[in-house]
Amino acid sequence: MMSFARSSRVVFSFGVVSLLTLLAVPAHAVTIDLVPVGNAGNANDPATGNLYGGVAYDYQIGKYDVTIGQYAEFLNAVAATDTNSLFNNDMMYEENIRGISAPGYFGSFSYSVMAVSGSAPYGGVSAANRPITYVSWWDSARFANWMANGQPTGNQNSHTTENGAYDLANWTSGTAPARNVTNPNTGAAPTFFIPTNNEWYKAAYYSPLLHSGSGGYYTYATQSNATPGNVIGSGSNQANYNNYGPLSVTQLGYSGGAFSQTLGVQNYLTDVGAFTNSASFYGTFDQSGNVYQWNDLDGTASSSRGQQGGDFILLPTYLSAHAGYTAAPSDESYSVGFRLASPVAVPEPSTWVMGLAGIACGGWQMWRRRRAR
Repeated sequence: MMSFARSSRVVFSFGVVSLLTLLAVPAHAVTIDLVPVGNAGNANDPATGNLYGGVAYDYQIGKYDVTIGQYAEFLNAVAATDTNSLFNNDMMYEENIRGISAPGYFGSFSYSVMAVSGSAPYGGVSAANRPITYVSWWDSARFANWMANGQPTGNQNSHTTENGAYDLANWTSGTAPARNVTNPNTGAAPTFFIPTNNEWYKAAYYSPLLHSGSGGYYTYATQSNATPGNVIGSGSNQANYNNYGPLSVTQLGYSGGAFSQTLGVQNYLTDVGAFTNSASFYGTFDQSGNVYQWNDLDGTASSSRGQQGGDFILLPTYLSAHAGYTAAPSDESYSVGFRLASPVAVPEPSTWVMGLAGIACGGWQMWRRRRAR
């Protein structure tokens, strides 16, 4: 039961003419693919007692979960000295989800993406595109801060991980803070953050086309009310979960303990977006299955945060819209990751606008030369 990389711009003013021109696009290692979520003002899901899913504004959300490769880039940028324990050793040792190694010593840790555990064809490939797990809400918020601050490099401080979208002040447990209205490092609204439960829920389950165009909610984030299958590929309504025995990656049933199967040690995560024809209405992938994802509940400061979406080891009921949970923000698990959200993007200047800007600048320069004679 539910409980609960930007472009740099500048404005030049020439008398009464203001021109928005693109200066530069910073070349950062991590790019978050975002999809727009429109249809502002949608109603809550009646199946939850009209509690969840309504969002009064447009926004963007990650098309995919944050990946192992992206999180490794983050660690290499800010965790040579890992002050706030952004790296969990199980990211390296838990065979069923592992993907990051951390050689070195305190002050000079270096992080590398590992190969997926398991026998061919299920293992041996890079884990870079699998979702990161064993991240707490605090870890996820620090990643959001880092993204909102432009992916800086350095120690974990107020300019890298400790402020931005959230004022974390080196806390790793206790009450999770509300999102900042203004990023103190940029003077503007945070450009990346953890979605609220409503933002996450709407992106996963809502479609404005349901009920003859009046809008409604699917049970699963694959645009379906029917139980998904779990075969990787281009089939519709598929997800990574335990289909009453066979797990998605191997299509084999249990043989032994909690994670043991007939092929022995095995990574059971799938690459983000691997179920290519099973997106939500807005174009997100893996909001049902693969791993649970953190959300900010109603966005207020709280001793708990939300987890939604189900994971690779659980039965289909846990993938449904009605199976969210709350957990302490410090909770870390093999089956929990996160995705980011963002405000609506400011449109880039189009070619014709840039052309007009050039004409205006040229005309202004000619006017200056004529005035100078």
